[in-house]
Amino acid sequence: MIESGRVRVDGHVVRHASMRVDPRRAAICVDDRQVVSATKVYLLLNKPRGLLTTYGDPQGRRTVYDCLEGHDLPFLGPVGRLDCASEGLLLMTNDTRWAHHLLDPASNVEKVYHVQIDGHLDEALLSRLQDGVVDDGERLGAKSVALLRLGERNAWLEVVLTQGRNRQIRRMMALSGVNVLRLVRVAVGSLRLGDVAKGKFRHLTTSERACLAAGLRVDGDGLQVSTVGGAAKRGEMVSAKAY
Repeated sequence: MIESGRVRVDGHVVRHASMRVDPRRAAICVDDRQVVSATKVYLLLNKPRGLLTTYGDPQGRRTVYDCLEGHDLPFLGPVGRLDCASEGLLLMTNDTRWAHHLLDPASNVEKVYHVQIDGHLDEALLSRLQDGVVDDGERLGAKSVALLRLGERNAWLEVVLTQGRNRQIRRMMALSGVNVLRLVRVAVGSLRLGDVAKGKFRHLTTSERACLAAGLRVDGDGLQVSTVGGAAKRGEMVSAKAY
């Protein structure tokens, strides 16, 4: 059975019976049917800038998995991606169904980014970003864009997305002639980055992961429809967090 390639551990084909596997941490499948399931783990990681969102790199560059070293965890995959130059909230899990649900465009999960741009935001640029741009036939748009803070030489914006296009914000800005200095994801659905330090993570609570999948959030008054991206929705100018 093993020699014929019918057995997979964490998605990888196993061909040697001598391989040691911890059934508490590994997902084991025979003929694509799961027979042993690892304990489900859900993490919120504050990804530092300069790390790849991949398991390994041929060039030996650091990845988000370096942040997990030394911790007793099963193999976890990222829920979506942040490019190397981007930072902030990254969910990681071994619950593929939960991850696929969050990534499904039909789930309409909001992702909130704080973006520092070189230069100022004028009405024309704001209108262009809100209306969306077309890149190689692909329409790229934001649910909302708002000014967070205006400096002498740059500005911080809050951009709320429900699409999941590759490098979407950077492409939108580039097509609008704007240089991105910093790009920080601060929220996914009901989850906020909060005070998790760079390179550190925390486990999600049962309520957090259930509410995130259901499009709800928890506050002092109980469960409500998710309303992240507050500054963009209110159209207010607020202070940007010092990352």
